[in-house]
Amino acid sequence: MKRILAKLEIPILAFVPLTLFICASLQITQAAVLSLLVALAAIAVFFANFELSKPVLRQIIPAVVLGALAAAGRILFAAIPDFKPVSAICIVAGVVFGRRTGFIVGAIAALVSNFFFGHGPWTPWQMYSWGMVGYFGGVLADRGLFDKHPAAVYVYGFFSALLYGVLLTTWHVVGFIQPLTWQSAILAYGASLPFDIIHAVATVTFLLIIYAPWSRKLLRIKDKYALSGSKQDARL
Repeated sequence: MKRILAKLEIPILAFVPLTLFICASLQITQAAVLSLLVALAAIAVFFANFELSKPVLRQIIPAVVLGALAAAGRILFAAIPDFKPVSAICIVAGVVFGRRTGFIVGAIAALVSNFFFGHGPWTPWQMYSWGMVGYFGGVLADRGLFDKHPAAVYVYGFFSALLYGVLLTTWHVVGFIQPLTWQSAILAYGASLPFDIIHAVATVTFLLIIYAPWSRKLLRIKDKYALSGSKQDARL
């Protein structure tokens, strides 16, 4: 079962945005429900895969702690729209502990913080989108990009925040704008762009503050307690 779920990881991640494209192309009226189910399935695969790996407590703690810190940071900066440290913390988690931990941290952050902000159909999409920010951070780190080009992590932080915004806006456009036209879609993306840019600037700002010191400390903890990281993720 573990190997099956591991093989499903990339296809189901890709199928989430593909579902949005199919719904938009075919003008499916139940797009919001259908895409929500696919996003939930992607999240379920990750958590099931993590559970089947039977992690010991010391492997669970980093994901839980970083997810809680990201949620707390989102709540702490609630007064400033979209200026949040969540994406930056997800990226650090993915870089240090691997793509799966990065995804789980993003999902936990969205789920926990929405007990404060309010749950709704947007929660799974926030879980998926922030999860993808951490996931791709882990993938790029595993490819050695951030070691070869240290500034790349900040570039990725900026564009990953924009990716988060695009995913959320696309879900809104496809699921709730009827009739869906190019004009209505452009208006929706244009309205979200200023907030997405604030999120992107915030992510870079928080990365400049936390990335180097947190990475050093977390790497020491990972080495000391033999915790899993990106290279192990790649073999699963």
